[in-house]
Amino acid sequence: MGIVVRSALWGAATGTLLMGALITFIDMTVPSDEPPSSAFITILAIMVVSFMIGTIPGAVVGTGVGFIRRSVQQPRQPRQMPRPMHPPVPQQPYDMWSDLVERCAASTRRVAAAVQTVPKSAAKDWLQRISEQLTKELDDVRGIAQLGRALGAVDRQHPIYQRLLRASHDFHQFENEVGRVALQMFDHPELDEARTHLEMLEKQLPQLST
Repeated sequence: MGIVVRSALWGAATGTLLMGALITFIDMTVPSDEPPSSAFITILAIMVVSFMIGTIPGAVVGTGVGFIRRSVQQPRQPRQMPRPMHPPVPQQPYDMWSDLVERCAASTRRVAAAVQTVPKSAAKDWLQRISEQLTKELDDVRGIAQLGRALGAVDRQHPIYQRLLRASHDFHQFENEVGRVALQMFDHPELDEARTHLEMLEKQLPQLST
């Protein structure tokens, strides 16, 4: 049973008893000219008057006291500290130049990895030098992309973008040629056997600086 209900019942009972005691005291002490009533009638009258005057007001007062007690006994919720506000992560604008540079860089990494799989020989050393030349061409790719950023070019038909687009295609084609030559060198690692392929591969090397 809740605190409010118990307080209301307690207030009603207290009010009834107090009013009953008061009415009984008045009935016994105040003289009356009327003939005395029977005890049953007197008790019934005291109970009715006590209920009307004491029970209802006592219940109202007890209800108010119950609400006060309940509010006092309720545990206080701990004060929550505000969460720290984190600054939003700035969104990087789309950079069409980085996409082309990464395509060329990925081809360069795959070429270098393919060279490492070739059996050790003079032909592999030559192929290694070709791979290093491709790395130098990648530096030119980055420089051209930086030029496009500096000019603020955003049109894909811009000559700078079209040049890098061709470069990414050349890097990819060169990557395929390196794979083909490396596969042939597994069967014929001798320099005399691989010379023709290496010379042709060296001529196909992307030349961005010319």
